Amino acid sequence: MTAQEIRYLKQLAREYPTPQAASAEIINLTAILNLPKGTEHFMSDIHGEHEAFLHILNNGSGAVASKIDKAFDGSLVSSERRALAALIYYPREKLIEAKATVEDLHDWYCVTLRRLIAVVKLSTTKYSRSKVRKALPKEFAYIMEELINTSSSPNRDRYYDNIIRAIIDTGVADTFITEMATLIKRMSVDQLHIVGDIFDRGPHADVILDHLMTHHNVDIQWGNHDVMWMGAAAGSDVCVATAVRNCVQYDNLDMLENGYGINLLPLALFSNEQYGDSDSSVFKPRKLPEEPFKPRDLNLYARMHKAISVIQFKLEGQLIKRRSEFSMADRDVLSRVDWEKGTYRVDDTDYPLKDTYFPTVDPKDPTRLSPEEEALMQQLTAAFMHSERLQQHARFLYSVGSVYRCCNGNLLFHGCVPCNRDGSFMEFTFGRNVFAGRDFLDFCDSKAREGYFAPEGSEERAFGRDFLWFLWCGRHSPIFARSHITTFERALIADKATHKEPKNPYYEYYDDEDFCRELLASFGLNKPWSRIVNGHIPVKAKEGENPCKAHGRLVVIDGGFCRAYQGQTGIAGYTMFFNSISMRIAAHEPFTTIEDAVRHDKDITSHSFTVEEFPKRVMVADIDTGVEIRGRIEDLKKLLEAYRSGAIKADPSKRK
Repeated sequence: MTAQEIRYLKQLAREYPTPQAASAEIINLTAILNLPKGTEHFMSDIHGEHEAFLHILNNGSGAVASKIDKAFDGSLVSSERRALAALIYYPREKLIEAKATVEDLHDWYCVTLRRLIAVVKLSTTKYSRSKVRKALPKEFAYIMEELINTSSSPNRDRYYDNIIRAIIDTGVADTFITEMATLIKRMSVDQLHIVGDIFDRGPHADVILDHLMTHHNVDIQWGNHDVMWMGAAAGSDVCVATAVRNCVQYDNLDMLENGYGINLLPLALFSNEQYGDSDSSVFKPRKLPEEPFKPRDLNLYARMHKAISVIQFKLEGQLIKRRSEFSMADRDVLSRVDWEKGTYRVDDTDYPLKDTYFPTVDPKDPTRLSPEEEALMQQLTAAFMHSERLQQHARFLYSVGSVYRCCNGNLLFHGCVPCNRDGSFMEFTFGRNVFAGRDFLDFCDSKAREGYFAPEGSEERAFGRDFLWFLWCGRHSPIFARSHITTFERALIADKATHKEPKNPYYEYYDDEDFCRELLASFGLNKPWSRIVNGHIPVKAKEGENPCKAHGRLVVIDGGFCRAYQGQTGIAGYTMFFNSISMRIAAHEPFTTIEDAVRHDKDITSHSFTVEEFPKRVMVADIDTGVEIRGRIEDLKKLLEAYRSGAIKADPSKRK
């Protein structure tokens, strides 16, 4: 045994100071290896739709309702099951309703507590007592553990009844019910994967992130909209302009102003000064303000949208010029405008602009900001960098997020692994290095982190900030996965042929099973169930498109969570869950409101189908956790050997 091994084992001995302690942990870990794996829940392309997201998070894409059905098969009618499900989803709201409508509240508490206990018992069966114990609320841990593990007998039944009576008599029934509902939801889904695009279009990505920050086990594969907001939080002025433009375009000013404290009055004043006398109707927002007391001046929205769009196009042009390695000179759109004729050239065709009034653009230097635009962007960028809540969300996205993730045999990413026309990995040159495939995704991940964490003023920080913009919309970025973005064309050219955004050739191959298997193998993934889980490109279910590609080897779970896409997809999103017996996809119909769900016990309507049913159960030993546990067991066996050989002395005084 080497000196280095002895040093490590001495550290391990602090946690397990006796042979008995090490042996007990080996027995415990060996037992855990033989438990079924927990349920993984996959969601993608949420795009700020916080109410639908929160509901699906609460119901686990039907996992909670399934637990209720199993616990009360044949003993509760449908309306009772729906009411119990609604209570688990929204305990505080349903408790308020019960107090206002239930005649015998004591009896309701007794019945409800017993039903919740039955669901908790079923939800915790495939987890070790240790794991369940760690999930219990500290104040009620002992009581809950007793109720969960109580078996029926005359003596135990009296004990059980008296615990429930004491819960009600001491006035903690509401808190107890709320904690049990939380426990059920936590035990129904062991791990949550968000496969990109939390931000933009829908009203409150900030609310979604607040909830994700409290989740017990979540990871995020960044979407292009996410990295753009991360760039804005890092101080990238072009990302700030893009984030503001998206919020104005989709009428999400409430999130900017009230959610993140970004003052938009300077933008409103500037837009009125520069564009107040002109027709800016082509820049009207995508949807009309609906909530009471919101501004109804759509012309103001249009002027703000136009003002920030022009600034965005200028800043993009500046970035493209200073980062020639991005190979995007053709996307310096303002430099391609014929300002005398009011036309824009695409390939060999000149298209007339729908709006030609751009008083802040100097035709001789079209990407230069005017002094007023410069001052406005300094104010907005400072506001983004000093928004405490936005910075918390950005740090969270970095802490649990990445460009891709290999998890339990599956490969998760938002966009693509960039490919050439022949299916080979596309190469990208930065400095003297050439990257492709997994290496390029790792490079992208590291540069995205430097854009936020590298020292302010350093070249690493400056390049990283620009690289976050590249990830948002750069040519064949693995997160954007297209050759170019047509924001300018969609705003100012009528011919929709110019609005196309050609996808990376990856999408020509992702329905090929051999291609998908080779891609998985390049990431070291070869489990029988291994799959690629994709977001980003909405599946047009209403046209018969299937989310399962390549004979099920790849699954696309962007099905139109965002209302802006539901007209294209015909549904309101896909989610996927992977438990010990199968992989299943749930297709969701549009969600109404949380108020409707609470008042009428209305769950979101979902239709699920099997991707694969496994011939034998997937156990903890079969997944990533199993690899870690087996490594821990081997270390503990070496510690036992060291104790027995005398290389390390036991310390019974530290026994727990």
